[in-house]
Formats: sequence, C-alpha cells, structure tokens
Amino acid sequence: MNFEYYKYTMPETIKNKSTRALKILNKLSNEYPDAGCHLEYDNPFELLISTLLAAQCTDERVNAVMVLLFKKYKTPADFLKFTQAELEHELRSINFYRNKSKNVLSCCASLVNDHNGEVPKTMDELTKLAGVGRKTANVVLGNCFGEPAIMTDTHLNRVSQRLCLTDNDKPEKIEMELREIIPDKLQVKYSHVIGQHGRSNCKAKKPLCGECVVCELCPSCNKI
Repeated sequence: MNFEYYKYTMPETIKNKSTRALKILNKLSNEYPDAGCHLEYDNPFELLISTLLAAQCTDERVNAVMVLLFKKYKTPADFLKFTQAELEHELRSINFYRNKSKNVLSCCASLVNDHNGEVPKTMDELTKLAGVGRKTANVVLGNCFGEPAIMTDTHLNRVSQRLCLTDNDKPEKIEMELREIIPDKLQVKYSHVIGQHGRSNCKAKKPLCGECVVCELCPSCNKI
C-alpha cells in the first residue's frame, strides 16, 4: 500500500493503525532479535534504582556506577546505611546526582518500612515511591513481573511519533495511545524493539532511512 495515498485520503482507524504497528513490530523483531533492557540488573530492586537514576542520563553511565555499587549494597536496607552525602559521592558522575540520591534514600526507606524490603508489583504502589513515575514503574513491571508495559523512553517516543503511531509528545499520553494499538502481550517487546531501532537506526538528528527495514510503513521516511 502506498502510505502517502493512504494517509491523506482517509483517517487511519485504530484498527488499521494497530495492523500497521504489528507489521512494523514483526519486521523490527527480525532485525533486532536480542532487543532488551539496556540496564544491567539481577533483581527488581536493582532495576528500580537503576531506572530511577537513568532519567536524563545514559544507561551506560548508570551501569558503570551501579554494577559496582550493587556488589556491595544489595538491598534497600543496605542503601539506608548511606548518609545522603555519602551516596551523593558514590553517584557523583550521574546527572542530577544530589536530587537522585535523596530520592533513592527515600525510596529505599519506603521499601523497608512499607513493603518489607520488597519491590511492589503494581503501578499504584510503585508510583508512590520517591522519584518513581510511570516510565520507571513500567520498566520494572514489564521486565521483572511480566506485566503489559509501554516504556516511554526518548527513543520509543521519537520513533513512535515518526511512525505516526502517536501524535502526542507527553510520555503518559504516548503510553495510553500505544496501549490502544499494541496488544498487552506484545507491549514489552514493542518497547524493547522500538527503543533499539531508535538507538541503531532512527536516530534523533539523522535517521538512517535508506537502511530502514520499515521505511515503506513509515510516513516520515526520507522526510527528516
């Protein structure tokens, strides 16, 4: 189908958009069969803290700091042995480390006091923790607990917009629009595969449209 003809001669229904999204997902799943979470973790607590720290910071930088730190401090109770100044020193190479250190300690205190040291398994409980928004909660729910989850990082947001699967720029609205067209069982896979495509091909400044396997399904192809 000529997408330009399709786009400008009729509105794309939710059903048609979902069909196109699944075609895109199928092609990109073959392109990136090993797509997954870029943060290194061994349990839900490690992923929760690393995701909290990864806001406005690269996964690579967070991994470089936290892989070593988690070898010494393995539980929320362990982290509460830090003073804020001590934790700030450990996290000093991570963007906004002062505010994030405060949130990490507050989050760990809530885990210890309200959840017996365990990471909760619901969106409502997770987003009550300091520094944890829907994006962080979805990362934990999707990767650790097998829940449907759209993980709205910058790569997913950008690529989903260019594919015209959403016309929003607010992460929560992007999440809700994508939940309408991506089946529950494929949401985590969609998040990983689309995120990887954003890192590898559909880059922020100059997407590699000539090398893109979903160009025929993308209204933005060769237009950026």
